[in-house]
Amino acid sequence: QVQLVESGGGLVQAGGSLRLSCVVSGDTATLNGLGWFRQSPGNDRELVAAIDNKETIKYADVVKDRCAISRDDAKNIVTLLMDKLKPEDTAVYYCRVGHYYDGDFSPAADYWGQGTQVTVSS
Repeated sequence: QVQLVESGGGLVQAGGSLRLSCVVSGDTATLNGLGWFRQSPGNDRELVAAIDNKETIKYADVVKDRCAISRDDAKNIVTLLMDKLKPEDTAVYYCRVGHYYDGDFSPAADYWGQGTQVTVSS
């Protein structure tokens, strides 16, 4: 019943910006955390940013100075703003909702969107 739909990906030149959005629906009352992950060919899926219901935020070191995550619970949307994009940012970006405590998502909470492709050209 829980569904997540990402949008905003696309092709951008190095140094450009993108705004990714994820619309969340379904019964997520007990799932306090929202996050963005990414995965490129040959690599593991990695955390980009996460935010909990108290708006505590965590960023991966490689994107910390170039990204901003926010949530709008009234509209059920989590947004990732990305600036100064680099070719190594190229990946499929996935939205996730689940239990999030002490800086980590619980593996038991495994609700993901389909992903949106971000391609950064050099």
